[in-house]
Amino acid sequence: MGGRNRIDAAMARIADLAAAALSVLAFYVAGFGVFDNSMVSAGTVTLALLIGFLTHRGGEGEGEDRDEGAGTPSPGRRPLHFLLRAALAGVSLWVMWVWLDVMLAQEEFFIEIETWQHVLAWIGFALVGYAAYLFFGWPMLAVYVFMVAYVLFGDWFPGVLRGSSEDWVRVAENIWYSTDGVFGRPVEVVSRIVLIFIIFGAILQASGAGATLLKFAFAVTGRFTGGPAHASIVGSAMFGTMNGAAVANVVSTGVFTIPIIKRAGYSPALAGAIEAAASTGGQIMPPVMGVVAFLMADVTGIPYLQIVVAALIPALFYYASLFTVALLEARKAGMRPVPENEREVLTRRDWIRSLAFFVPLALIVGVLLTGRTPQKAGYLATIVAFVLSLALYPEYRSLRKILESIVAAGRTCATLMLIVAAIGLVLGVVNMTGVGLKFAQAILAASGDGLFLSLIFVMLGCLALGMGVPSGAAYLIIAIVMGPALQQLGLPTLTAHLFVVYFGVLSAITPPVALAAFAAAPIAGARPMETGVQALRLAIAGFIIPFVFVYHPSILIVLGVDPPDFVWSLVAFGLSTWSLSSALTGYDTAALPAWERVVRAVAALLVLVPAMDLALPAALVAATLIARPRLRGRTATTH
Repeated sequence: MGGRNRIDAAMARIADLAAAALSVLAFYVAGFGVFDNSMVSAGTVTLALLIGFLTHRGGEGEGEDRDEGAGTPSPGRRPLHFLLRAALAGVSLWVMWVWLDVMLAQEEFFIEIETWQHVLAWIGFALVGYAAYLFFGWPMLAVYVFMVAYVLFGDWFPGVLRGSSEDWVRVAENIWYSTDGVFGRPVEVVSRIVLIFIIFGAILQASGAGATLLKFAFAVTGRFTGGPAHASIVGSAMFGTMNGAAVANVVSTGVFTIPIIKRAGYSPALAGAIEAAASTGGQIMPPVMGVVAFLMADVTGIPYLQIVVAALIPALFYYASLFTVALLEARKAGMRPVPENEREVLTRRDWIRSLAFFVPLALIVGVLLTGRTPQKAGYLATIVAFVLSLALYPEYRSLRKILESIVAAGRTCATLMLIVAAIGLVLGVVNMTGVGLKFAQAILAASGDGLFLSLIFVMLGCLALGMGVPSGAAYLIIAIVMGPALQQLGLPTLTAHLFVVYFGVLSAITPPVALAAFAAAPIAGARPMETGVQALRLAIAGFIIPFVFVYHPSILIVLGVDPPDFVWSLVAFGLSTWSLSSALTGYDTAALPAWERVVRAVAALLVLVPAMDLALPAALVAATLIARPRLRGRTATTH
């Protein structure tokens, strides 16, 4: 056993070195530029594969290392697992070395790729697919395998999906030994732009700035009924915008917030759902939007600042709806605000320490406003965050803590690189086969000429394609596969892509594969599926908001503002949010009868339709139902 532990420790040390190297490489590229495209792509993907295979334990000490039904470790499987991990890491090094050699040679002159190199390409496909499966499970593997099968056996598929079968050699050359597949735009964008923001977030988390943000959130929301839930919402929004994955945000902030939410009186499933819904919303909250904004800017060519300005009001809508539901649930449970003597009190020291977060965040916005690149903004913000963390957080002033944050950042970067490498294959297959056009044709054929029905089909496709992967990766998959369908909807590019971003993000809390909710459930001590259903209910406004900005584009601001439409959108969404939240909760100022819940739900939906002959009467009904108990209570008080 001691020998096995030493082997495991050695693998962990190698993985830590690789993670630190990946962080250093990402930092260098963000600050000083790409010294060679092929070398940077090879370096980031190679390090990601090494980290992935050397660190993933496959359930050691649990299912994988135990005999079925015995409950004791299987003596033969653990050494085999060590051997497998080492072998996969070694093969990854060899395959990537050959890839880099071929790519560098192709830069100099025309070469003929040999058969054994084609075979290695398919081994590379298998390595990337297996790594994506290890970290993201069956949903990502299903998409990956479907795309491989489609490019090889397209003429076997039925109906509208029927395509042409490609030769395996041509697939290897087009999707592996090129920059239009595994090593295409997803890998380039993430390795050049996105990774620096992962490092930035890891420094803030490791230094203690994340805990300071939560303290601010609790101090601000303590006076509200259900204050701990509101604090979770605020904290997860602030930190989640810097985090590239809703699941990581749940795990990092949820260990603090979920127990406090439960102690306030929320049920375990509801406590986990609040954290999951709030953490997921961080991916649509400017200025960073969980790195989705940078990916969208690259895919669409729309300037980053336009994207974040357009996304601001919809994101505020989303969090306003979460606040509303949390408040109504607290009222329903008979909760009271946190007693004044128990509320968090912000000291001068807290305000000073908060500069480690707010100064770099302001710097990001300021640098971008000058027209400089996002990676340069992230690079400068990371340096400032590091310096301020050292100055303001004495506990961070140790070489061990600094190295731990660098390694943690590298490991997070590795998981992101693994998923975008797999998405690169999806991109390559789409480009080779035109399957995106087939999806578009299928959607348009099913929906006819109706925009609303087309949007419903696009929404369902986004939720299916986004399940089981981080928000940035989900957006890339959806933009690649659904891109032609989006173009044929007749919407502005910004509107169409924000529409799919929302549903790609919300797939993290949409059962049956609600990863963010499933991550929150064990922390809350709740059943995963129940937590997922509750998170879906809490975030129901998020499923409505994309339709709102399609039919009321004024709330995106950058597409032009029609003042009457803008004001009406704000009023209508406010009425809709309160009406729908109270209908789903069954409570407003008191318990609601069944008939009123139904009427409120119907009015909440009708008030958002573009036809004013339906929207205005619905708004009147909603406003009346909301105002009636308050006016009645005021009258009773005066008498």
